[in-house]
Amino acid sequence: MNEKKAIERLIDLAIAEDIGDGDHSSLSCIPAKAKGEVELMLKQDGILAGVAIAELIYHQIDPKIVFAQKIADGKMVKYGDIAFTAKGKVHSLLMAERIVLNVMQRMSGIATQTHKYVEQISGTKSKILDTRKTNPGMRMLDKMAVRLGGGHNHRIGLYDMIMLKDNHVDFAGGVAQAIQKAKEYLKETERKLEIEVEVRNLNEVCEALKESGIKRIMLDNFSVSDTHKAVQCIGGKIETESSGGITLTTIRAYAETGVDYISVGALTHHVQSLDMNLKKTH
Repeated sequence: MNEKKAIERLIDLAIAEDIGDGDHSSLSCIPAKAKGEVELMLKQDGILAGVAIAELIYHQIDPKIVFAQKIADGKMVKYGDIAFTAKGKVHSLLMAERIVLNVMQRMSGIATQTHKYVEQISGTKSKILDTRKTNPGMRMLDKMAVRLGGGHNHRIGLYDMIMLKDNHVDFAGGVAQAIQKAKEYLKETERKLEIEVEVRNLNEVCEALKESGIKRIMLDNFSVSDTHKAVQCIGGKIETESSGGITLTTIRAYAETGVDYISVGALTHHVQSLDMNLKKTH
């Protein structure tokens, strides 16, 4: 899926959802020709994300809005910082307000959360990955926020990688059968997709290692001790990924096993929005 088009569609949906046939609160009490300026102020420390999207929202509502970025996406911010100003018709500024805040608060919350996980494993070879546990329709923005926080994107959806999870393995009849069928499918359809297989124990690690053509093995809900054993057994022949209930408290121990990637669903489905507001400039 094209990221730019997906974001444009999301903004269109957000505008239609919020504005409908008009912002009657503003229309009722503010002259149509009134001009003004607003600024976005941070009310909490964290990682800023969504400034570029905010500009797109303003310009989709009113191309004549003058948008001035003060702080770039991905930067550390503190209470009182001003991220941007927007100047133009007051009606346009007020129509955009809640959409901009909804997007930026969520994106900045994700970026800030991701940054905490990245900092926790600093100095190790492991990289933080996101998952598909995103809000429907918001995936491109959620994954953009992960990148701004220093994390990495896993697959975008079901279409851009073969990911053989536990249910695939069980329905296919086992790890080996699932991998073999996946390779046959790729050959028959002439698709070039990477294959990742999820394993649940050290026996399944051994089964997966007997098959060729795998890009990565996901170690699902392994203990730290078993993760270390699996990484040693795999010996760098295939990429490794730890997943399943890993928290800020435990992630350092997993990273120190030498695993290549650690995926954390909480980056995008346990989101605490970053506090900020949009107010008229003085």
